Formats: sequence, structure tokens, C-alpha cells
Amino acid sequence: MLDQKAVRALGSISSLSVNMEAPEEAGLCFPHINTSCRKMTGPYVETMLTYTVLSCITILTVILNLLVIISISHFKQLHTTTNLLLLSLAVADFLVGLLQMPLLLLNNQGCWFLGDVMCVVHYFFAGLVVSVSVGCMVLISVDRYIAICNPMFYTTRVTLTRVKLSVCLCWIFSVVHCSWILRDVLKQPDMYNTCYGSCVVVVGFAEGLVDIIATFLGPILIIAVLYLRVFVVAVSQARAMRSNIAVVIVERSQTVKAMKSEIKAARTLGIVLVVFLFCSCPYHCFAIAAEAALLGASYSIIMVWLLYLNSTFNPVIYVFFYPWVRKTIKHIFTLQILQPGSREVSVM
Repeated sequence: MLDQKAVRALGSISSLSVNMEAPEEAGLCFPHINTSCRKMTGPYVETMLTYTVLSCITILTVILNLLVIISISHFKQLHTTTNLLLLSLAVADFLVGLLQMPLLLLNNQGCWFLGDVMCVVHYFFAGLVVSVSVGCMVLISVDRYIAICNPMFYTTRVTLTRVKLSVCLCWIFSVVHCSWILRDVLKQPDMYNTCYGSCVVVVGFAEGLVDIIATFLGPILIIAVLYLRVFVVAVSQARAMRSNIAVVIVERSQTVKAMKSEIKAARTLGIVLVVFLFCSCPYHCFAIAAEAALLGASYSIIMVWLLYLNSTFNPVIYVFFYPWVRKTIKHIFTLQILQPGSREVSVM
């Protein structure tokens, strides 16, 4: 029975169990079961406002990412190597909005109503989408690095076949990684539950360390190194183009235009990466602090929502910085994509 202190799990694979004070006990999750956990609720107005805002964010996340998925999948002109990486990222973000955010809302009072098996599935998919998102960010950094720093070799080194293989390996690695992290609870889903209606997953120190290195510290180091190099090269190329713009001959105009496009794409994807770091760093820092007993789990739900908000920000960034996204959304809402030959329409 949870009365004073209870172990609560965070909303992703790096979840660490910590003690937390129940702000207000408002009865049992399952009134007819003596071993039921107790509900934890805040003031009614605050709760309703929070539910309304988070529900709107959830719906927006699902709709925007679905639009990106339909756009890149439908229009042949968008079947490029970079957009394939964005498609994989959009699928992961779509799953966050479709599966993870609603379950966080459902479990907001500290009561889990879907059973022990679904609890483990919830954590598994939480870890999967986070791991896939991180992997896609790393692949995007590599893609921009080659496009800007080695443009002459980009078309030969970065092909659709290789990018598809890289995306598949990213998803496979994420599945294996999450399966290893959660191997104990996958065998015994209720091993950490202290009362009926709780959903708790405890990650061991070794697993947590590997997870933080594989999904946070390692990727951040790779992204920082690659994009620092991309920034230096992009700045130098931009200066060179500005200084020679008056003497550029007709034969080189397409090359200059292509280079400007690559630099613009690198800048947009750089914003995506910065937002990703802004959303993910607080959560992982919280996980480390929670393990060291520096923070209570009352902060966990805020950190998890901040982590998941990255899935909302990504398509918003695409809408603001990619004209083709706005064009394809217009085609979708006006049902022009249902017309014959719509796949061949130019949207760039």
C-alpha cells in the first residue's frame, strides 16, 4: 500500500525510481481492491487546465507529424536522402503523440489501469521512440556533414539505398537496446510494482549508464563535433559565394544555387538539433540527479513532457522553414493528392 512515499517511474527508458511525497490522497485507484494504489491529484481547476493544454499538444503532435509523413511518402519529388531521414524522425514523433502522450495523460493521477503487460509495453515504446529520434538526429548530422564538407562525394556516398539501410539499422538497434534495458521486466512485468494499479520500472545502474551514454552523451558529442565542422565550412562557403557573386558565370549558377540550398537545409536542420538538445538535456540531467537523490520524482512528469514536446516542435519547424511542407499541406487539405498524377506534382 502506498501512503506516504511511493516509487514512480519516469516516462522513458532512462526511467529511474525515486521517492516522492503524495501531494494529496484522493482515494484508491481501484476502490474494491484493498491492495490498490492511491490516487494523487492536485486542485481541480489546475488539473483541468493541464489536461486541456496537454491534450491540445497531443492532438497537434499527431496531426502535424502525420502531415509530414503523408507529404514525404506521397510526393516523388520529396523522395530524397535527407527527407527519408526526416520521414523516420516524423514516424517516431508521430508514435510519441499517438501512444506515449495519451498514456501519460491517462496515468496523470498515479493510477495505471491497463495492466502490467501494457505497462512494460508503454516503457518499451517510450524508450524505442526516444532512441530512434536520437539515432535520426545523428544520421541527419552525418548527412549534413557530408553534404557541406564533402559535396563532390555526396551523391556517391549518400544514396537512397544506404540511407534506407541506415534507418533500418537505427530502428533495429533501438529495439535491441530497449529489449536489453528492460529484459528483467519483460520476463516479469510486475516485479517492481508495490501496489495494484502502479506502473513502475526500475533501471539498474549499469543499464542506466549504458542508456545515458548510448542515447545522450555519445550522440551529443557526435552531433556537436559534426555540426561545428559544418558551421565552419558553411560560413567560409557563404563568404566565398558573396565575394564572387558578381563574376559567377552562367555555367556555375546551378552549382551556387545548389550550395545555397544545402547551407539553408543545414541551418534548418541545425535548428531541429538545437531544439532536440534543449528538450532532451533537462530530462537526462534530471535522471542523473534523481539517481544521486538530488531531485524528487515530482519533477519527473515535467521533464518527460519537455522531452516529448520535441516531437511537437519538429514539424512546426518544418512548416516555418520548409516551403515544400506548406505546399504539400495545402495539397492535402484541398484533397488535390487524390487526383491522378498528384504524386508527380512539383512542390519544391
